[in-house]
Amino acid sequence: MKKKWYEYLWLAEALYWILGLCNILFAWLGMLFFAIPLVMAIAGGNKAYCNRYCGRGQLLELLGSKLKRSPGRRPPKFLRSRWFRYGFLAFFMTMFGLMLFSTYRVFAGAPLRQSVTLLWTFRLPWEWAKVDMVSPWIAQFAFGFFSVMMTSTVLGLLTMVLFRPRSWCVYCPMGTMTQEICRLKHRKEDFCCGGESKENCRASEITGK
Repeated sequence: MKKKWYEYLWLAEALYWILGLCNILFAWLGMLFFAIPLVMAIAGGNKAYCNRYCGRGQLLELLGSKLKRSPGRRPPKFLRSRWFRYGFLAFFMTMFGLMLFSTYRVFAGAPLRQSVTLLWTFRLPWEWAKVDMVSPWIAQFAFGFFSVMMTSTVLGLLTMVLFRPRSWCVYCPMGTMTQEICRLKHRKEDFCCGGESKENCRASEITGK
């Protein structure tokens, strides 16, 4: 069967990392991965992006299933629980807010910090990056956002090698937000995610299908 165009969107995820490692300023492109799912969920009332167009999900599926880097175990119950998913979303958004605050401080005159923070803990020196062609706050946002993207990718890879390939999708902050948008748009119905039952909708978060 001939593949559809969106089945190659894992290349967009790979390209993002290649460009970002070449020049940190390309980290700004990651904002598309934030905006597009929300716009599609608001406009369509479904999780089409998560289930079909997410390049990261496709990349995890490629590595985990086709390259057999995943054991295929069902993720633990706590990882799929509502309290964990929304707790992780709250934590993630808090870290994102702190990143924006750091960007504002540089905008206000604080020195630029050329480093990428992995897992909100490990600071990786990035002094070799050439960012003098833009304002310092633009560069600071790029460092912070690349940290966010790298951290979430590492978490996705860790859960891939421990459980199913797309186990990251179970607690992905963007997935949780689009899920909530879906519920709000269909709160008076027994169905969400563009006609899928709630049970199937949750399953699609785990399998990516």
